[in-house]
Amino acid sequence: MRRFVWLLLLCPALVLAQPAEPSPRWSLELKGGRFYPDVEEWSRFYGQDYATQFGVALAYKVHRRWELGLAGERIKDEGRALAPTQGILTGNVTYELFPLHAYLLWRGVFSEEQWLVPYLGGGWTRMNYRQSIENQGRAEGAADGYHLRGGVQLLLDRIDPSAARRAARSMGVHNTYFTLEAMQTSAEKGGVELGGVSYLLGVLFEF
Repeated sequence: MRRFVWLLLLCPALVLAQPAEPSPRWSLELKGGRFYPDVEEWSRFYGQDYATQFGVALAYKVHRRWELGLAGERIKDEGRALAPTQGILTGNVTYELFPLHAYLLWRGVFSEEQWLVPYLGGGWTRMNYRQSIENQGRAEGAADGYHLRGGVQLLLDRIDPSAARRAARSMGVHNTYFTLEAMQTSAEKGGVELGGVSYLLGVLFEF
């Protein structure tokens, strides 16, 4: 009986003595969506008012709510070029942007079980561009600017806890989120605005 009493007294102490599960220090995000450029008459040349956009971002968590990150993206569209003398649409044109971002991000996370996490961020942007026009050559360059972003992250672990546990054991993934983001980018080159507004969906892994 005495041993049983001692066991009851020691159990809470043993539980409290267990090391807490470490918080994630990194996040990796894969995302894609639509980019709506600020260039006038975009739809005249490309047939629609948006281009496709894909990207990847890696961030370090200096705090559970604060991250420093780097992101790279590719934006591409194809259309018809304007002949410089006749002013009519002519050969094929391919327009590509390669934005690079360095950013600070704040996440409104207050619990590891929080299923919806809002976030805001922004920082420096290097906008690299390349335009290839059939029979007219190619133009390329870069411009510095800035970006602002905001969105929400939906915790997927609560939807499928068993899959989350398997990912944690096999790959060291703490949490998996589905992300929905809006981003405003601005970078000017020769009086031409290279930025625009992006609407992106993604998957984010914390590890």
